[in-house]
Amino acid sequence: MAASHPSVSVDPADVARFEALGDEWWDPAGPMSALHQINPLRIAWLRDLIAGRFGAPRQADDPPLAGRSVLDIGCGAGLLAEPLARLGAEVTGLDPSPGNIAAAKRHAQATGARVAYRAATLEELAQDSPLFDVVLAMEVVEHVRDMPRFVRTACGLVRPGGLFAASTLNRTFRSFALAVVAAERILRWIPPGTHRWEQFVTPEELGAAIRSGGLREIARTGIIYDPLRGDWRASRDTGVNYMIAAKRF
Repeated sequence: MAASHPSVSVDPADVARFEALGDEWWDPAGPMSALHQINPLRIAWLRDLIAGRFGAPRQADDPPLAGRSVLDIGCGAGLLAEPLARLGAEVTGLDPSPGNIAAAKRHAQATGARVAYRAATLEELAQDSPLFDVVLAMEVVEHVRDMPRFVRTACGLVRPGGLFAASTLNRTFRSFALAVVAAERILRWIPPGTHRWEQFVTPEELGAAIRSGGLREIARTGIIYDPLRGDWRASRDTGVNYMIAAKRF
């Protein structure tokens, strides 16, 4: 492999913060409890998106994502990678933290999940020029140092006809009040210091970065917390959390 390029996808402080979680990533009542709560919605949205784009598997009894190659950038300990693998996808989990990848491998070994994990930056992976049916950056772009360049690099790994999907936090006064003040400082849903509001990304900024990567947006949805039901659901409201998908034509 060629010498590593300088990484724009790594903020050392964020890497150290998430790496310190170790096996706590998988504790539903632990520091990543909010991610556990939102995960069913993310999985369902991605399942329908991917299956809708590529159609049903060749064999009727195959899982819905059978045969689809998926890159999960910033996979952490595998909270999203494992469920997608169980849906039949051929998942590569990428994370710059060796500690996160070690935790992911331990959990996968315990559950029997088949995920190819790699401790590397996005730039290091991109040197090998792999192409995937689906490239994911879920809860990642708000943690990188150069979001437009990061997104362009990620989009460059999407094969013709493939998909890029991202979820992140909008940079609004409401997102500061709910995602930083309430979620971190008052309710303690996530560890204090997890997010920096100035790094939140508006849909317009993310959309522009995706277009510069040669893809066209095909889907967008907001994510809101429903206190009456006690869970998260899709919404037209993108003022705090949202997800975007784009296609390479």
